[in-house]
Amino acid sequence: MEAWLKQSGAFGVDGIEITDFPVTGRGVKALRSFKEGERILTIPSACLWKVEGARADPLLGPVLRSARPPLSVEDTLAVYLLFVKSRTSGYEGRRHHIAAIPQSYSASIFFTDDELRVCEGSSLFTLTSQLEQRVQDDYRRLHVRLLSQHRDLFPPDQFTVEDYKWALCSVWSRAMDFAVSETTSVRLVAPLADMLNHSLDAKQCHAYDPKSGDLSILAAKDYQVGDQIFISYGSVPNNRLLRLYGFVLPDNPNDSYDLVLQTSPMAPLYEQKERLWALAGLSSTCTISLTVKEPLPNSVLQYLRIQRLDESNITDMTLQLVNGTGGKISDENETQVLRFLVDSIGTLLESFVIPLEKLEAKLAGEDYPAGGNAWAAAQVSAGEQRILTRAKKSAEDVLEAIFRPPATQCANCGNRSGALMACGRCKAVKYCKRECQVSHFKDHRAVCRTLAGLK
Repeated sequence: MEAWLKQSGAFGVDGIEITDFPVTGRGVKALRSFKEGERILTIPSACLWKVEGARADPLLGPVLRSARPPLSVEDTLAVYLLFVKSRTSGYEGRRHHIAAIPQSYSASIFFTDDELRVCEGSSLFTLTSQLEQRVQDDYRRLHVRLLSQHRDLFPPDQFTVEDYKWALCSVWSRAMDFAVSETTSVRLVAPLADMLNHSLDAKQCHAYDPKSGDLSILAAKDYQVGDQIFISYGSVPNNRLLRLYGFVLPDNPNDSYDLVLQTSPMAPLYEQKERLWALAGLSSTCTISLTVKEPLPNSVLQYLRIQRLDESNITDMTLQLVNGTGGKISDENETQVLRFLVDSIGTLLESFVIPLEKLEAKLAGEDYPAGGNAWAAAQVSAGEQRILTRAKKSAEDVLEAIFRPPATQCANCGNRSGALMACGRCKAVKYCKRECQVSHFKDHRAVCRTLAGLK
């Protein structure tokens, strides 16, 4: 492969080599020192795997160009890889690249049922099941539209559904995407550059030149001879790393759980609420990421506040959002939102087949050998459960603050001076004067009965 790249005008091939590292496995080693920002490698356009290259191929191109509807970018690259892999002559450089690509992957779509079941309840478990079905459906359509009609180009024994899964995973794990304009992007696989591993410490260090079509890799930091050279895949959570790339990072700071919020169009005041969601930068169906740093984003609370508005609060919420001060609309509304979150997140946590405490014990022991598929699935499940646990605790803490405001200040105006009078029913909140108690009753009545019951 290196010889092909050199002949094609690649820059920097002599300064690096592919080697196996103890933890990350196969990667790229520096044969000389590099300074941060220095160009390490440039792969010319002619060596890249791109849709335009597949469609220009003298054998494959006419078939791809005649396909109606046209194949997706993903399917085009997958077919291109399998087509070259199946050839016994020609395409020497590209076939050398394919020989260097792993012939099997550890992405979650290749897990056994028992391995995947370790993370049952997680988003990875659901998405992997959906992805497996999608791959089967896409292969059937591809077989009918293309493969079965050109058996001379696509030998059946080398274009099975398992071959297709391998090619797709090669694209998912090795392709890079670049925006070349506001409306156009390019996806490509770059030989040798696709061997670099991901590191949290690496910066964005690959660049695509739309004019030449070349791809360059820059040094994300200073490297010495013998160092492994890394690139960054971005801020990727473990559920995505395992699904697309086949590995995880223990205690990944970018872990997340995607919370889906939606409202039926038949719900009361739906049209008014739809306008309010738009004002808040949301929509009637939202997917909001809960993260390690922000387990309960304000956007979740804002969505649910709007969802649970009654007619008397619509105007107040509209004014808040127009003025850019969207927040709690009333204690009653906030209590409904927080109780819903506590109950819903609790249900989500109960859906995990292996609870967090038991899972952490298994990870600390020898139940899941480090680096194995079950171990990776357990890392994903544990990461998502930790985030959900923090989100639930955050909602409980805010709910407790509403139920039990500081006993040393007026629950209505915050006055801390003078004698305070306790609510005659719940005894949990206090007021500096009768007028404050009357003014606050609309908000307080939603929690007063509950507080009285906790006494």
